[in-house]
Amino acid sequence: MPIKIPKRLPARQVLEKENIFIMEDQRAESQEIRPLNIVILNLMPDKQKTEAHLLRLLGNTPLQLNITFLKTVTYEPKNESKSHMADFYTDFESIRHRKFDGMIVTGAPIEHFQFEEVQYWDEMAQIMDWAEENVTSNLHICWGAQAALYHHYGIDKFPLSEKCSGIFRHKIFNGQGKIELLRGFDDEFIAPHSRYTNISAEELDNHEDLQLLATSKEAGPFLIMSKNGKHIMATGHLEYDTVTLKEEYERDLDRGLNVRIPAHYFPNNDPNVAPMNRWRSHAHLLFSNWLNYYVYQQTPFEWK
Repeated sequence: MPIKIPKRLPARQVLEKENIFIMEDQRAESQEIRPLNIVILNLMPDKQKTEAHLLRLLGNTPLQLNITFLKTVTYEPKNESKSHMADFYTDFESIRHRKFDGMIVTGAPIEHFQFEEVQYWDEMAQIMDWAEENVTSNLHICWGAQAALYHHYGIDKFPLSEKCSGIFRHKIFNGQGKIELLRGFDDEFIAPHSRYTNISAEELDNHEDLQLLATSKEAGPFLIMSKNGKHIMATGHLEYDTVTLKEEYERDLDRGLNVRIPAHYFPNNDPNVAPMNRWRSHAHLLFSNWLNYYVYQQTPFEWK
């Protein structure tokens, strides 16, 4: 799917090297097919890496996408330049009058806070409420998934005794062959996780509005979907690059944190050996299935 992004966005160079189909304004405006409008609330510290992670996956299916990056105004990022945020991001007040076909809410390394303690929680809750009427389908990732489960369904997270970090095996828990989100998925697949909290599989399974679709014995629930397809929650990070967990592990060590080596990630559990990517195909499946079945095939041709 060609994605329409600003010409000067740094992620563009990364995507062009990988032969991801991107499109400039002039060519996009000549197409007669209505593009899908996707808004991304990027809460991750390294904005530019997250932009590349997500755009790589969004750019792999056959329709044009218009991407809008959304920032919070109640919290100013410390790890990104003001110029980058000013050039490529907008705030909620500037888009609240618009309709979007899809929204992605990323994770954020703030699990140790209660949701109401997060500086931008009220703003985020307002955005999630707005999305109920103005977005066709929402994809929530990691902390973003936990935030959606708490805000919309009253399911809280709980702390883990140590960080859940690594790549873990998952099995389809429910809906194999019936749920479009899982089309093409293997019965068992691998996905990265990186967080200090988890959610209860029992609470998810017992909630009348939710479906638990995939789970891991080690990492817990992974894919959860509302029965109306409005909300899809992924508690891990299928969008991660091959080296993202390595970079996070080294960052934690530099901060003096007592963290374990990411599980099942480095060959022979040796951080000096380059890791291999064993989740890329399912990352593309998740994003293409979401865009196709829950955004493109559900969204109106014209928003009223």
